[in-house]
Amino acid sequence: MTTTTSEQTIADARERIDALDDRIIGLIQERVAVSAVVQEARIASGGRRVNLSRENEILSHYSDALGRPGTSLAMTLLELSRGRI
Repeated sequence: MTTTTSEQTIADARERIDALDDRIIGLIQERVAVSAVVQEARIASGGRRVNLSRENEILSHYSDALGRPGTSLAMTLLELSRGRI
């Protein structure tokens, strides 16, 4: 009976993780789209596509919240949003 309960707990948790992953992917896609709007507006006004000081703020924010892995995550999000530089 414990095995069945444990198996069900694991199955339920994995289902929740899958749902969370779907939400995270959707949020990342939304972030990429919003970033594109910012980049287009910045370029249209004569600015550069990338704002390094803003990117540093984002890196710090993620690092402060999640530690070293947060920095890697932020770098991935920035790359998805603006491409490789």
